[in-house]
Amino acid sequence: MKPVACDRAQLILGVLAAQGVCVKPVVRDLVSRFGPLAMVSRWMPFTDTDYYKSEMGGPLLRRALAFERPVDQGDLAEIKEITNQLEERFSCDGARRVNLDPGLLLPSRFVLATAKDCAHRVYLSRGFYADLTLIYKGGAFKALPWTYPDYKSGPMYDFLTDARRRFLRRGARRERVAFCHQYYK
Repeated sequence: MKPVACDRAQLILGVLAAQGVCVKPVVRDLVSRFGPLAMVSRWMPFTDTDYYKSEMGGPLLRRALAFERPVDQGDLAEIKEITNQLEERFSCDGARRVNLDPGLLLPSRFVLATAKDCAHRVYLSRGFYADLTLIYKGGAFKALPWTYPDYKSGPMYDFLTDARRRFLRRGARRERVAFCHQYYK
């Protein structure tokens, strides 16, 4: 089979910060780089892990941003590199004040970028990996064994479901190839 150009994806960005930290300058910078926002979630409590608390303080909150302009899937590592540079730029005394998690939303899946290697992650480039976080099957997103808890249900799950619906309405193509049902029954 000959390779075909991949469909463009909707860029979704998770913004994690301690309550009271002003993220408006960070969001302005993101909009200047990636274009206007299509959707913005409400602030959601981030309570499933204490991983970031020692560096960023607390209580921690997460907000999701969906960008209007689709991006090339092959740009995920570059996007993660840009967001890491922004985290560093807005840090204070070597500690991040904001954590930015870019991901790609497609009709069949949601993929996050990460610098942490793990058995289920695929290397992209520039020291970054793709983490298949959710698959869309049977009319809903399905979590995988390694899906982060805050993406499995609740406000983030609802946001991604709504973003997918809007992305399709704006003309995102449904899958060109059949879902691999023999592997995911």
